[in-house]
Amino acid sequence: MEVALDKAEHRASGPANTSSRFSWKSRDGLTLSGCIWEPAAGTTAPKVPVLCLPGLSRNTRDFNRVADFLQKQGHRVIALDYRGRGQSDWDADWQNYALTVEDGDIDDAIAKLGLDRFAVLGTSRGGLHAMMMAQRYEKRRLAAVILNDIGPHIEMRGVHRLAATIGRNMTFADKHAHAALMKHNMEHQFPRLCEQDWLDWVDQLASGSDGKWKLDYDPALGHTLATLDEGAPWPDLWPLYKGLEGIPVLIIHGQTSDLLTAESCQKMLDELPGAKLHVVPDEGHAPLLWDRPTQSAISNFIETAEAKNQQAATGES
Repeated sequence: MEVALDKAEHRASGPANTSSRFSWKSRDGLTLSGCIWEPAAGTTAPKVPVLCLPGLSRNTRDFNRVADFLQKQGHRVIALDYRGRGQSDWDADWQNYALTVEDGDIDDAIAKLGLDRFAVLGTSRGGLHAMMMAQRYEKRRLAAVILNDIGPHIEMRGVHRLAATIGRNMTFADKHAHAALMKHNMEHQFPRLCEQDWLDWVDQLASGSDGKWKLDYDPALGHTLATLDEGAPWPDLWPLYKGLEGIPVLIIHGQTSDLLTAESCQKMLDELPGAKLHVVPDEGHAPLLWDRPTQSAISNFIETAEAKNQQAATGES
């Protein structure tokens, strides 16, 4: 099946960048959507592509700024809207908003785009997908994995916060009302954001439709957290994380995050001694990936990982 492409410009936040929308069909017939940023004109030899996977209720716009930076470094950047988010079709059955179903959607997008070797940048839920991909893909195909504020131990206070918000307060009078609520709820985790930053952030989360400002996801997504059994033991995700052994791993930690702690990050480093850590000060769950130090950390990490891989390949030949 052919991948459909159409040009679109994204100016949600930060510098304007031009990307191409693409679509593919899920195995159960939904039309799913993603975004591609091709390497900037004039860049040198093409670098490893970067696949960006968003958080639970998020979409491709979360990666506009970091994709703009990476494409200028010579990377092809791809971001996906999961089913029920962004420009992808909603699913009539909310139970299909599951990691295992989304795995198939991700794999189909990778196959349609012909990606062989690539890096994965996963924010929150996207990081869980990245860990699961290491179980399905040959390790040579995963050039690097960047986990944005997610790990095998997830703090329940953060999960409870998400459960109290996902699928609720979906519509606002305008973006300013949305930004005001975001600031009220999240300023303790993001104390340095200015008024324009809050407006830029809600541009990533919602859009104007029928004269109203609406979050860009299916409100039925909230059912996935509403059914959590607090008495049930949390799944042991450490074996999943340890499956990344042999793949370069960068952990990005929001200093004020309520989902990932510094203690968990240290244990992650201990379990995978080759893993690296980048802390984003005064940002919580999840870091916005807007700041140049974090963007550079991602770019430099991928470049270093690829250089080591090429040295190893040369030594074997």
